[in-house]
Amino acid sequence: MPRTLSTVQSAVRLLELFDADHTEWTLSALARHLGQPTSTVHEALGTLTHTGLLRRVGRGRYRLGWRLLKLSSALYGSLPWYAPAHDAMERVARRTHCLAFLCVLDGERVLCVARSVQGRGGPPVAGELDFELPAHATASGKLLLALAGRPLPLQAPAFTPQTVTTPDVWARQAREIRAAALAQTHDEWAPGTGSLAVPIRGEGGAVLAALGVSLPSGHGRGHEGLLRALRDAADEVSWALGFRGAGPRRAAGPGPALQAGDGPAESPAHGHTPDP
Repeated sequence: MPRTLSTVQSAVRLLELFDADHTEWTLSALARHLGQPTSTVHEALGTLTHTGLLRRVGRGRYRLGWRLLKLSSALYGSLPWYAPAHDAMERVARRTHCLAFLCVLDGERVLCVARSVQGRGGPPVAGELDFELPAHATASGKLLLALAGRPLPLQAPAFTPQTVTTPDVWARQAREIRAAALAQTHDEWAPGTGSLAVPIRGEGGAVLAALGVSLPSGHGRGHEGLLRALRDAADEVSWALGFRGAGPRRAAGPGPALQAGDGPAESPAHGHTPDP
C-alpha cells in the first residue's frame, strides 16, 4: 500500500474514534486503542491539530476541530433531506427506545451516516460505531440493495447460519422487500440481533436513505407499534421532500415473514451487534 494512502487511512481511523460517547481522547488512550506507538500517534495528532481537524483542549487531550464543523455544514447543505431525516431518526428512537439509524447506498457500499443518541444506553455493542455495514446482513443494507435492484454482493461472508449468501435466496428476499418497502433481519449479522428498515424517498420516488432500528431478535414480529413509528417517521419526511406515494401498502405487521436463512431485518440488544 502506498505510504500516502496508509497515512490517510490511519488518520481516518483516528478521527473515527471521536463520537457522541467519546468526545475527548488523551494521547495515551488513543495509542492503546489503536495499538500504535505513542510517538506515531503524537505525530498524527500534531498534523490533524495543525490542519484544524482536531483541537487540543488540555495537556494531552484532544477533541474534534472546528474545520470539521465547516466541512459538515457544507455536506449538510448539499443534502436537503438529511436534516429532516435526522430529526425523524431521533423521534423514532425517543418513541420506541430503540437505537435508530440512517444509512445510504454509496456505490457498492452501505454507509451508516447517523445513529440516534436515544436508545444507546448500556455498554457499547459490536458494530455500533461501524461506518460501512455488511449490505447482505443488515436490514438497511438489504433494503437499499433490493430497492436499487442490486445483486447479492460478490463478497457476502456468512456471519451466522442465518446470513444470506446465495443468489437465489437473495433474489426471493429482494422481491419481498420491494413489495413491502420493508427489510428485516434476525440473527444474520450476530446472534441475538435483529432490525427493521424502511425507505426515505424524495420527489419521484427516488430512494434517498434507509431509516432503521435495532432490537433484540424475535422482537421484530408482532411489534406493529414499532413498525408504525418507523413508517410514520419515514413517510412524514418523504412527504415533505415531495414524494406522494406509490399505491397501497401493507398497514400492519412487519412485512413478509422470511424463513430462517432467508435473512430479514436486524438490530441488537445491548451487548449484541446492532444491525442497522
